[in-house]
Amino acid sequence: MTDRYKGYHLPKIIIGYAIRHYYRYKLSSRDISEILFERGIEVL
Repeated sequence: MTDRYKGYHLPKIIIGYAIRHYYRYKLSSRDISEILFERGIEVL
């Protein structure tokens, strides 16, 4: 089985967290990046 996250610069757990919030709470990508930034994770 290949790694789905190969080539991304963030860990799998952070990507999963962002995707989960995007679909579960209907947040925009800007909202998610602000939430991650508050937790000390800078996303471009």
